[in-house]
Amino acid sequence: MVGKTNTPEFGVGSHTFNEVFGPTRNPWALDRSAGGSSGGAGAALAAGLVPIADGSDHAGSIRNPASFNNVVGLRPTPGLVPSSGSGDGWDPASVLGPMARTVGDLALMLAAISGPNPDSPLSHGDPAEFRSDLSGDLAGMRIAWCPDLGGLPIEPAVLAVLGQARDRLSALGCLVEDVALDLSRADEAFETLRALGFARRFGDSLPALRDTAKDTIIWNIERGLELDGPTIARALTRRSEVFTMFVEVLERFDVLAAPSAQVVPFPITQEYPMQVAGVTMPHYLGWMRVCSRVTLSAHPAAAVPAGFTDDGLPVGFQFVGRYRGDLRLLRHAAAWEAASGLTDHHPTLE
Repeated sequence: MVGKTNTPEFGVGSHTFNEVFGPTRNPWALDRSAGGSSGGAGAALAAGLVPIADGSDHAGSIRNPASFNNVVGLRPTPGLVPSSGSGDGWDPASVLGPMARTVGDLALMLAAISGPNPDSPLSHGDPAEFRSDLSGDLAGMRIAWCPDLGGLPIEPAVLAVLGQARDRLSALGCLVEDVALDLSRADEAFETLRALGFARRFGDSLPALRDTAKDTIIWNIERGLELDGPTIARALTRRSEVFTMFVEVLERFDVLAAPSAQVVPFPITQEYPMQVAGVTMPHYLGWMRVCSRVTLSAHPAAAVPAGFTDDGLPVGFQFVGRYRGDLRLLRHAAAWEAASGLTDHHPTLE
């Protein structure tokens, strides 16, 4: 263990700041966010402080900082990295996973932290498989291209970089096909189940937290305590529907490709983006839906660099793979890494 990197309060939110250590700055632009909640890990990797780092991902807390810092991260299939922490051990939403500067290092770390654990009911997998060869090429890879993941607002600068990445994938022999998904009911389901988790985890502590925790945490706890049975039942049903939708898409394609973040790294003084592409966000989770919709599907997602904006800010995208197909997904990510060379780019630190 080298050290503890910075996180937002209770790991809540995709911008890393708190009143103890302050904000984590993005090594590519020190006036910009490093993302979160694993923003300290992402910044440490980008700055060359460590070769690997552990992260956690609920609404994008591995994938968002990977995008913001031009590094790689894996949100594994739930249970591949066992977690024996308190709470609902059957909940697939929050997972632990590796972050690194290369996909090979992701696999190396995954071999060390994955596998069955009797204290983790969803745990599964064989760690040895992640020590196998990841080499391959992109020719013939079938990609379901979904740049707005069901009609979400995406900043034009992000779409421009993704468009260039798509052209490159096609030039490398990938079969890229536009796919439209109806995920209109996914957001309510994810945000209901997240609120339920906040009520379970923090509900008894709410009186004490009112005077100390940030407003977004209080809001999410209160929303969870207000939930009724029919609302929760509807969310559980929709979660299963989204899982099935992704299964059906990935029967026809090798991966689904979507942005890892709807925005470029934003000013460090903002708590979260209030608008995306001119659309007002309903709350602090609104700008993270491109990740939370994938979370609801319970499928693994590898966040990889897509390129840079004209201002030199990193943009990433996520390859979503088949359920429990994490090794195959890492091989696709490694093939893109080798062809693009984007993980060879590092910030100039003064």
